[in-house]
Amino acid sequence: MTEELITCELTCPSSPTDSGKTLNGVKTVEMDIEQPIFSVLSGGVKQQQQPEGDTPVLGSPSATTADTESGIFSGECELCVEHEAELDWFCGTEQRLICSHCAIVGPCHGHTVTPLATRVTAVRNQLVDVCEKMQLQALRIERFIGQTLTAKEQKLQASASRAREQIVAQVSAAREALEEEEQRVLEEVQQEEERVEQCLLTQRAHWSQALASLSQTRSGLVHTLTHTPDAQLVTSVQEIADRVEEAEGVGEPCDTDQLNLNPGCSDSKLLRGLWATAVLLGPNAYGSSYLKFDERTVSPLLSLSDDVCTLTFLHKKVRQPLPYDPARFDCWPNALGSLSMSSGTHSWVVDVGQSGAFKVGVCYSSLERKGSGDEARLGHNSQSWVLCHYDGDYSFCHAGKKVPLQVVRRPQRIGLLLDWPSHTLLFYEPDSSAVLYTVTHPFSAPLLPAFAVTDRSITILH
Repeated sequence: MTEELITCELTCPSSPTDSGKTLNGVKTVEMDIEQPIFSVLSGGVKQQQQPEGDTPVLGSPSATTADTESGIFSGECELCVEHEAELDWFCGTEQRLICSHCAIVGPCHGHTVTPLATRVTAVRNQLVDVCEKMQLQALRIERFIGQTLTAKEQKLQASASRAREQIVAQVSAAREALEEEEQRVLEEVQQEEERVEQCLLTQRAHWSQALASLSQTRSGLVHTLTHTPDAQLVTSVQEIADRVEEAEGVGEPCDTDQLNLNPGCSDSKLLRGLWATAVLLGPNAYGSSYLKFDERTVSPLLSLSDDVCTLTFLHKKVRQPLPYDPARFDCWPNALGSLSMSSGTHSWVVDVGQSGAFKVGVCYSSLERKGSGDEARLGHNSQSWVLCHYDGDYSFCHAGKKVPLQVVRRPQRIGLLLDWPSHTLLFYEPDSSAVLYTVTHPFSAPLLPAFAVTDRSITILH
C-alpha cells in the first residue's frame, strides 16, 4: 500500500493563541472495546474522508475537528517547543510532527507536509488493510487445517495402503519368477552335470578296459620276447604283428568339450538382468572416482581436459606434438583409463552425447601402442573389446569382427560393467538400465578401460 501525502498551502494564524483556540472544538470519541477493530477503525476513517480538492487551512477549526474525529485519543495536545503552537501537521520529508509555523517559516519550509488528521487517516487505513489481510489469512489457515490437512490424512492412509499392496504384489511376482527361474537353471545345471558325469564314467570304463587290454598285450609280448626260443620267435612274427595291431587299435585318449560343463547351462537373461540392475542402480553405479584418463596414453590426436576426465578430438590445425612415451598411442585416437582391473566388479559411465564417433570398452595392458596397424586399433585385435558408434550405427567389435546392435534411441551415456569372477563384460544405458550387449570371455590378464573418439568429446562421469 502506498501513502499519498498531500501538499497544502499554509496560512499562519495571527498568533499562537489563535491555533490554540481550536482545542475548544475537540470532541471526545467513545469507543466500545467489545466492538470489532474493523468497525472502530472504519468508523474513525470514514469520519475523516473529505471531498477531493478540499485542503484544510492550517489552524482552522475544521482542521482540528477533523483531527479529533480521526481518532487521536490524547487528553493533551503536544506543543511545538520552538513556536509553542499545536503540532497538528506532519512533515513527510523529516517524518515528524510539526506546527504551522515550522512549515511556513521554520525548518520544514518547502518540505512535503500533510495535516495530522490526513496522516492519521492514512496510517489507520493501512492498519485496517493489514488487519483485514490477517483475518483472511487466518481464515485460510483454519480452512487448510480443518479441510485440506484432514483430507490429506485420510488420503495418506489410503495411498499408503495401496503402495504397500503394490510393493507386496510386485515383490511376490518377482519372487515367484525368480524361484521358477532358479528352479529351471538349477535343473539345467543338474542335467548338464549328469551328462558330463555319464561321459566321464563312459570314458573311464572305456579307457580302463583299453588300458587292461594294452597291459595284457604288452605283458604277452614281453613274455614272448624273454621266453620264446629264437627259432620259435622267428616263426611267431605274424602272431606278434596281430597283437601289435590290436594294441595300436586302442588309440590315444583325447580331451574334448564334451567332458566339461557347458557354461551356457547356467546362463539366464532374467538373473543377469536383475544382477546388472542391482549393481547399476546401486550407490557405486558410476564406479570409482579415481578412474580418469591416463595422460601417458593419450594420442596426439586428442586433447585432455584439466580435470583429466574429458577427451576431445583435435583437428589437424590445432594439433601439437607431444613428448615421446612408450605408453602413448601415436597413430590411432585412443586413450586408456588409469584403473587396472583383475578382480571384483567394476562399473563406470561415459558421457557420449556430444560425439558422433567413439569407442568405449576394455583392453589388455599389453595392447600395442605404436603404429597404424590393427594391433593398436581398438576392436580390431584379440586384446580389446569395445562398443563402437559411427555414422549412426552401433556395434560390438572384437578381433576385427563386428556384431551390429539394435539401439532404440541414441544413448547420451554408456555404462560398462565388468564382473571379473564371472568373466562378464556388459554395456548398458544408465538412463533406462537397458543392456546393449553382453560378452563372456575368460580374460587372462588385467584389463584397462579403453576409449577412442574422432568427433567432438567424451567424458568419464563420477
